[in-house]
Amino acid sequence: MALSFWFEFASTYSYLAAMRIEVEGRQRGIDVVWEPFLLGPIFRRQGWEKSPFDAYTDKGANMWRDMERHCELYGLPLMRPEIFPQNGVMAVRLSLLGRKEGWTPAFVRAVYHAEFGEGMDISQPELLAGILMDLGLDADALLEEARGEEIKAVLRARGAEVDRLRLYGSPNFVTSDGELFWGNDRMEQAFDWEARHGLG
Repeated sequence: MALSFWFEFASTYSYLAAMRIEVEGRQRGIDVVWEPFLLGPIFRRQGWEKSPFDAYTDKGANMWRDMERHCELYGLPLMRPEIFPQNGVMAVRLSLLGRKEGWTPAFVRAVYHAEFGEGMDISQPELLAGILMDLGLDADALLEEARGEEIKAVLRARGAEVDRLRLYGSPNFVTSDGELFWGNDRMEQAFDWEARHGLG
């Protein structure tokens, strides 16, 4: 059994899910498949030029207060980045590169911690290089590969799968039988569904 975790680095609630999901999966004996994607194209198709949390002041203010409550509940640090939402394109490309060798989860958690735990700008190659080196990886080689046409094509091709799944926000949890759950607060329900109805 496996649960697919579709996440966007600009998403605050994806930060909450990313920091909890592997522990939840291990406790339940359910594998987690990490699926980075970009919300920008989806938002643009909906006529939004920026995040609704940025576009609507009251919505954004309540979201940050909600994040404070959740981070206190989960024991996670929270520091609002000066730039929000952030450009996570390079981080997504690197996350895709790491899936074959298995370092994607650790990299993703480190990026989210830098972004929302320390308020840092994850679009900076130097920050991403530092995270890669902390994981014992060849940062220069990976950043070079992440700038290449092959991984850019892989990321573009994911758009078709995003459309097929009808994703509209982040985070998303897709069960092995195709059920879609949206939002950090639906993660446990997604695991419950996978345990009852999952394939394999």
